[in-house]
Amino acid sequence: MSIEHNKTLVPHNINELKPYVAGKTIQEVVEEYNPTQISKLASNENRLGRSEKVEGAVQDALKIVHDYPDPLSKRLRLEIAGKLGVELSNVMVGSGSESILAGLCRTFFNNRENLVTADATFIGVFVQAKIRGIKLKKIPLTNGYRFDLKGMLNAIDEHTKMIYIANPNNPTGTYVNKEEFEWFMKEVPNDVLVIMDEAYYEYASSNGDYPDVLSYGFENVVVLRTFSKAYGLAGFRVGYAVANEEIIQYLIKTKLAFEPGTLGQAAAEAAFKDSEFLERGMEIVQRGKEDLYSYFDEKGIGYVRSLANFVMMTFDTEEEAIYFTDEMLKKGVILRRINAFGLPNCVRVTIGLPSEMKHFKESLEVVLGK
Repeated sequence: MSIEHNKTLVPHNINELKPYVAGKTIQEVVEEYNPTQISKLASNENRLGRSEKVEGAVQDALKIVHDYPDPLSKRLRLEIAGKLGVELSNVMVGSGSESILAGLCRTFFNNRENLVTADATFIGVFVQAKIRGIKLKKIPLTNGYRFDLKGMLNAIDEHTKMIYIANPNNPTGTYVNKEEFEWFMKEVPNDVLVIMDEAYYEYASSNGDYPDVLSYGFENVVVLRTFSKAYGLAGFRVGYAVANEEIIQYLIKTKLAFEPGTLGQAAAEAAFKDSEFLERGMEIVQRGKEDLYSYFDEKGIGYVRSLANFVMMTFDTEEEAIYFTDEMLKKGVILRRINAFGLPNCVRVTIGLPSEMKHFKESLEVVLGK
């Protein structure tokens, strides 16, 4: 009997799991269409690249790559704790914030408990919950593509263990503001964990209405952040969690022993210290977003204002979104249609370098005839 049909070997939750489908790589687009220029604006990477300090740090780390990495990532955790004003015991590091999200699902759930989130948010939470057989309560976004906090509160029952909020949200770019966060936390039971996934924190934190979640000191809140976006280290897969000491100790107990690797730890530590690179990247994104808003307004194209490093375009139908992404791809502009996130009529555009955004606009005008 094949594995596919052996129901005792593969649990139904794994059998039903839809694998993550990434956007096309640059090499795939070259092989398929061979365009004269390629602009990869699909995956929210930092198109500026990474800090120049990373290369030296990685070269030094290569000298000891034959040894296992520090399983507790102590040097990196000390840097993070010092910068955030928390204790070492409040920080853990993993292979990307998604790995830590997997650890949260692995550590804190039993078979009867559920997780409350939105129906259109980071699909990693859907995948990790499904892997563990966790029941998901997915609450529709509001008409403004925002988290429906009241709806999420109403969904909490005696079996709710965790609430997941991406802030800003991926793929919409919308966010939960200070007033909303404070109200929400007053209503959430203390024994329910609230996961605040702040993958785009660096781009959002300068907004005066964006909540500084760590400053509140909530014992049931876990903050997730990553080096994959603003720090330009997506290929190294390093993220971290900040929470109370007890939660962190449980997560450290259940994480894979030697994640992240030696090179990732070294790269993240070097990048974390380079504030000049970080600021330069954020300036490019902010200017790029404002320019894109004006451009979309001029062309009469629907979009949602964003606190992240991307902007979500809105089309009237799924067919229009499919046509747009397919035709843009032929011209070398790689975009992300976000049907997998629950928004089939929307397309996500990463803010790239000025040359990439120029390519995007020129291609759009041909494809849409605008």
